[in-house]
Amino acid sequence: MSEYMWSYIPTSGHTPDDDLTGYKVEATDGHIGKVDKHSNEVGSQYIVVDTGVWIFGKEVMLPAGTITSVDHHSTTIFVSRTKDEIKASPEFDKDKHLGDPAYRDQLGGYYSSGH
Repeated sequence: MSEYMWSYIPTSGHTPDDDLTGYKVEATDGHIGKVDKHSNEVGSQYIVVDTGVWIFGKEVMLPAGTITSVDHHSTTIFVSRTKDEIKASPEFDKDKHLGDPAYRDQLGGYYSSGH
């Protein structure tokens, strides 16, 4: 697993003080939802996306390493995965998985394996 999966890439446009809550999220092939929660904790950075009706109200966690850019002007985050890759990611339950190292390892493995 890439050690950088849980960190924003330096060219993403993200800074540690950014509040990304409410930003739109775009996969490589279209809109997937809005940021419900995010973490700026070094080594454990991620966004939680509320997908709304796209996948029936499911929330997904995306490691910061999947984020290619943050456009603050349009309040949009662009990720390097397709809608299908995100839809097929390990199921996220915020009550069980936030702060769970085993889930984080599972998710990091899924996204760093090229999904």
